Amino acid sequence: MCSIMGYCGSGVQRELFETGFYRTVSRGPDDSRIVDTGKGLLGFHRLAIMDLTSAGMQPFCLEGSYVVCNGEIYGFEKLRDGLKEKYTFESESDCEVLLPLYREHGVEMFAMLDAEFACILYDGETGEYIAARDPIGIRPLYYGYDKNGVILFASEAKNLVGLTERISPFPPGHYYKNGKFICYRDMTEVEQVCRDDLETVCENIRRKLTAAVEKRLTADAKVGFLLSGGLDSSLVCAIAARKSETPIRTFAIGMEKDAIDLKYAREVAEYIGSDHTEVYMTKEEVLSSLETVIRILGTYDITTIRASMGMYLLCRAIHEQTDIRVLLTGEISDELFGYKYTDFAPDAAAFQRESQKRVRELHMYDVLRADRCISVNSLEARVPFGDLDFVSYVMSVDPEKKLNRYGKGKYLLRRAFLGDYLPEDILWREKAAFSDAVGHSMVDDLKEYAEGRYTEEEFQQKRKQYDYAAPFTKESLLYREIFEKYYPGQAEMVAGFWMPNPEWEGCRVDDPSARVLSNYGDSGK
Repeated sequence: MCSIMGYCGSGVQRELFETGFYRTVSRGPDDSRIVDTGKGLLGFHRLAIMDLTSAGMQPFCLEGSYVVCNGEIYGFEKLRDGLKEKYTFESESDCEVLLPLYREHGVEMFAMLDAEFACILYDGETGEYIAARDPIGIRPLYYGYDKNGVILFASEAKNLVGLTERISPFPPGHYYKNGKFICYRDMTEVEQVCRDDLETVCENIRRKLTAAVEKRLTADAKVGFLLSGGLDSSLVCAIAARKSETPIRTFAIGMEKDAIDLKYAREVAEYIGSDHTEVYMTKEEVLSSLETVIRILGTYDITTIRASMGMYLLCRAIHEQTDIRVLLTGEISDELFGYKYTDFAPDAAAFQRESQKRVRELHMYDVLRADRCISVNSLEARVPFGDLDFVSYVMSVDPEKKLNRYGKGKYLLRRAFLGDYLPEDILWREKAAFSDAVGHSMVDDLKEYAEGRYTEEEFQQKRKQYDYAAPFTKESLLYREIFEKYYPGQAEMVAGFWMPNPEWEGCRVDDPSARVLSNYGDSGK
């Protein structure tokens, strides 16, 4: 996945910089390098994915300018071909195009990229630093200022703990220049509503998602797939299986006694002919991993932590037992097509507003979860549903068509893949929350564990010390206390709790699980 860090000014103590920098070496265990630009430091931990030779090591340098980038730039070959007359390329790394591209286009280049990326660039001609992040925020980036007002950037918040008083997420779709954050692309902004007929919309969804998966299969390292047996991950795997000349490798996880997803994942794997691996987890593993998971996530959000337990343990097994380096996942579909609680949206406009809000905040929740659980195990995440062309199109589709008018959520996505992509029962399977579908017992175990940690009096007393995102259950208090142990005073990095919209009738609940909603129905079966 790689890790980047930058101190964008003079006077930093290298030892202090290194302390923060090496907290994320698991993101890039293959090689590490720090360069002194003359006006600060840039650091890079490498996970070799494209060009496995030493030529692909960063920072890249061009006539006194430097760049470090954690990213995948799709279609970089075409960009490189357009630059070859003026620039010499020494590697097959996709990120080597960035400095020549910057020389030719300046900060306008960021809007030209079809990429999942976060980068820090030092301009040797002007002596200034520029940083940028992809429009969804799939690749992480944080920032803060030291006591002298110098800005620091880093892949994870843990890099900056102790180096800055306040840590903030770098806003997706922005670049930083001359002390300002400037938006270069807002994925939630719809310039013109798409009013294509239903068949045309579904055809476009199928074509664009297929292209999104196909471009993410390119890697010099080995690729695998997380398969929950739900609609989203199953579609990613089904598309990939069609595009692959050999059986793809799929992985699923569940609790030993009541895993819901494992049987569905097994059915999909058999149908598409994948080389499938099942991993089982126990109550003891979940509880003993809780503090580690919160530390690696850097969040106290209940939904994110619950859903991370299975993902973390599965990715740990993949890292320990295979030579896979890249994982494709099914995140971001819910925010585009709707989730169980969006069935309660009062109208199409409200649905669209909610979708826009969720896409803007994804980098603090589901996308964060996928990145941390995968990267801490020295793997790279690729997210086809986060493809820029795909997201832009689905966001533009008339929200009247995305409302659940059909008695089945995500109808457009399901209809788009009618045929022989998946078994019928999988294509039309009710949505189940991942944290529940690995086994209802997992969430119950976590809640029971938290209940036993505090008396009611202790809970009421301790929760009062938090003004921002105040804990409202014993489970949320437990998570917050562990978070504060590793990220003291940094709660505002997260925009509160990922919960159903309480302004909607039927969504005023005290637990984020869709299990508590009246329309959950057969989702957990």
